[in-house]
Amino acid sequence: MAIPTRQILDNALDAVGNTPLIRLDNIAAEEGLKCNLLGKVEFMSVGGSVKDRIAKAMVLVAEKEGKLIPGKSVVIEPTSGNTGIGLAMACAIKGYSVIITMPNKMSREKEALLRALGAQVIRTPDEEPWDSPKSHIGVAQRLQREIPHAVILDQYRNVNNPLAHEYTTGPEIIDAVASTPSSPSRPSSMKVDAFVAGAGTGGTVTGVARALKKTHNSECIVVGIDPIGSILAFPDSLNETEQGSKSYIVEGIGYDFIPDVLSRDSADIDTWLKTSDEEAFRAVQRLMKKEGLLVGGSSGSALSGALTWLKTEHGRKFAHTEGMNIVVLLPDGVRNYMSKEWFLNFALHSATPLGTQSNHAELEALIQRSSL
Repeated sequence: MAIPTRQILDNALDAVGNTPLIRLDNIAAEEGLKCNLLGKVEFMSVGGSVKDRIAKAMVLVAEKEGKLIPGKSVVIEPTSGNTGIGLAMACAIKGYSVIITMPNKMSREKEALLRALGAQVIRTPDEEPWDSPKSHIGVAQRLQREIPHAVILDQYRNVNNPLAHEYTTGPEIIDAVASTPSSPSRPSSMKVDAFVAGAGTGGTVTGVARALKKTHNSECIVVGIDPIGSILAFPDSLNETEQGSKSYIVEGIGYDFIPDVLSRDSADIDTWLKTSDEEAFRAVQRLMKKEGLLVGGSSGSALSGALTWLKTEHGRKFAHTEGMNIVVLLPDGVRNYMSKEWFLNFALHSATPLGTQSNHAELEALIQRSSL
């Protein structure tokens, strides 16, 4: 097999994106799906998540527009972690100081990575609403007022957030699907028939949706996934039915306000589904144990939402049609969550194929004999 030619890259920013689209055939077989279930695996980007893309875009455009001045500007960003990691990486390369404000619930791994990249990290209370001066957004805004030459690139309102996905993530998905030949053993419509992604700022699902529908397949169905307790799903009645469940453990998706970069227009996002933490973490376990993909919690949200949609009246038409291509966006990897209880519970205590009592006894006996 020929090894593809790779040129030397100028710096780590050149290794952002260009992530693989991988068949999730084992899960598809378990679900009885005839369609192609495909995962866009974003933890393979250099900084470890889909947010590398918007961090790179926001920094490069801000430099071009003169908003970031080398040797002077201080980049401040409120984030659930991954955008901060992407920005800290970009700013380490570019030479900017970085301050990240982040809610307490976000993982210690994220904070450690941010500090390793040279960022200062300020934690904020989880219970503060987004418009509180004590929230991660409110603290970032105060710091911007107080610190000379401070700049908030603002992933929640920055048009380069969805544009990064319209110009990179979407075209990568289209190219992978369109350039993979259809065959009797692996039939394909040669187009993206449905796309499923979680929404945090909403830039990913909005930008990819526009790339798919504008230039590739106007009939592509886009499904937005929102955790129970968030208010991003549309219509609002989807959120109202979940009263009493205001908190969720999954990181990186969901909010208590509607970011400007999220399109809730049905011309972009056709339908929304709500998912629970339990569904998300079960799906993470399946992705790890069935597909060998070490993904984070929001990837589980996206997959569980996709499988739920494929069981709906509309989704069944896709699920039972050979060659239909259903793409699920898997935003990040488990690197960021390895100390989290939800991960440790199943990683250290769940059953394995050799986990039955009889098999375990046989394995112990074999180990003892081999050590003699």
